[in-house]
Amino acid sequence: MQFLLAFVVAAPLLGAVAALLPAPPGLRGRSPEQAVLRHGVTVTGVILAAAVALALGFDHDAPSRFQATTDISWIQALNVRIHLGIDGISLPLLLMTALLFFLCALYSYFKLPEGPSPKAFVALLLVLESGTLATFAVLDLLLFFLAFEMVLIPMYFLIARWGGAQRQAAAWKFILYTLLGSVVMLLGLLLIGLNSGTFDMVALASDNGRELTRTTQLLAVLAIGTGLAVKTPMWPLHSWLPDAHTAAPTVGSVLLAGVLLKMGTYGFVRILLPVTPDGMAAFAPYLGAFAVVGIVYGSLACLALARKGGRGDLKRLIAYSSVGHMGFVLLGIASMTPTGVNGALFANIAHGLITGLLFFLVGALKDRYGTADLDTLAGATGAALYGRAPRLAALLAFAAVASLGLPGLAGFWGEMLALFGAFDPAEGLPRAAFLTYTAVGAFGTLLTAAYLLIVVRRVCMGDPHAGPDLAVADVQRYEFAAWTPLAALTVLAGLWPAVLLGLTDPAVQKLLAGGTS
Repeated sequence: MQFLLAFVVAAPLLGAVAALLPAPPGLRGRSPEQAVLRHGVTVTGVILAAAVALALGFDHDAPSRFQATTDISWIQALNVRIHLGIDGISLPLLLMTALLFFLCALYSYFKLPEGPSPKAFVALLLVLESGTLATFAVLDLLLFFLAFEMVLIPMYFLIARWGGAQRQAAAWKFILYTLLGSVVMLLGLLLIGLNSGTFDMVALASDNGRELTRTTQLLAVLAIGTGLAVKTPMWPLHSWLPDAHTAAPTVGSVLLAGVLLKMGTYGFVRILLPVTPDGMAAFAPYLGAFAVVGIVYGSLACLALARKGGRGDLKRLIAYSSVGHMGFVLLGIASMTPTGVNGALFANIAHGLITGLLFFLVGALKDRYGTADLDTLAGATGAALYGRAPRLAALLAFAAVASLGLPGLAGFWGEMLALFGAFDPAEGLPRAAFLTYTAVGAFGTLLTAAYLLIVVRRVCMGDPHAGPDLAVADVQRYEFAAWTPLAALTVLAGLWPAVLLGLTDPAVQKLLAGGTS
């Protein structure tokens, strides 16, 4: 188990180096480009298999305990250690990350985005995977920061070199926003480590802020929370996200929404809730307010993009929907209750599965029609997708109703539990304010349903013979292979939420209790 976790974190880096080397003569296939793309599928597939083996070997009777741990001294002068471990909070995120990277590598093997060398594309993808997996596995504040930063450069190049229109501006906006947020976050992490005498996240969580003064906790939450809020992204620090999603290639959008956004909310749960509880309690009402504003703002922006004549880009619309969905995650965290935090963690996974599927589907529509403009897709060339490509249309409708929180699918449970948590927040938090947040959040679910149903109606319904007789390819085999796992897990999580909640709840209970079960 110890070896498996270290392998899962380090193997993508080794795979990235190997991707840049010439392929051995017996593995070149039809071309060097095919060989390196097959290498990407193989490496991500092996990592996924190792992550599944890690999950099978995980002691499900003790999900609150860190398992598969490695603890080695690294920088003795600063008391920084290479400390790895997983519990019921990080294991689902680790598995989802490994799955999404494998599906993206598989999709890219058949549909590589236009751009420079495939070698560079695969190497960047694997470096990105290593950084995201490490973020969910490390248990040292400085290692967390390094892993958190490790993803920025590969994602910048994936957007800037393999993206679409306006990709350079979007990539610069992404890197500047996230770097500035990270600088502030580093100051907060150093403040905690230097005042407590350790950067070990397990020891800090067990101490539960007792070694930190209230002022230190307030400053730490403000600094770290700002950096995490940029990555989440929280309104009003979200403006980099729609541009990045619109310009990114399909797999870049899938990974940005499905994995990178989760790094921010994971930091709130793993670091701020247990390490700075007094500081979080002071800022929780404001975090909840920003969360519900984001829910409504994201939904209204989507409604504006979805209306006829709005010239809304469908990728941009889904990006704004992420602002709203991540608002529910932040609202659950702000409640500081087991119910709310479990809802936030569930919504994290649900959003990764559903929005990842949505970006895959929109990418497929853009490949077929040459545009993601909603008015064009809803016009003569795209109306009545049910009649032209029924399986593609059915998957799009399925992902949309899952995203709006239909009971029985994964999107329902996280948002419901987050609202329940806000309805009865932790002791000491203003109940009246959180009741207001609950009402506004519930209203946001109606707005979410409105814009998603408008999208389905405009793109999928209508007279299939109203426009020119344009042949549209239905779901291809490689697309079916890449999308089916996400759809199946969306149904499984919706019908059997105990699979995920059984992992997260004991860990959340321990985390909120200050490290004691």
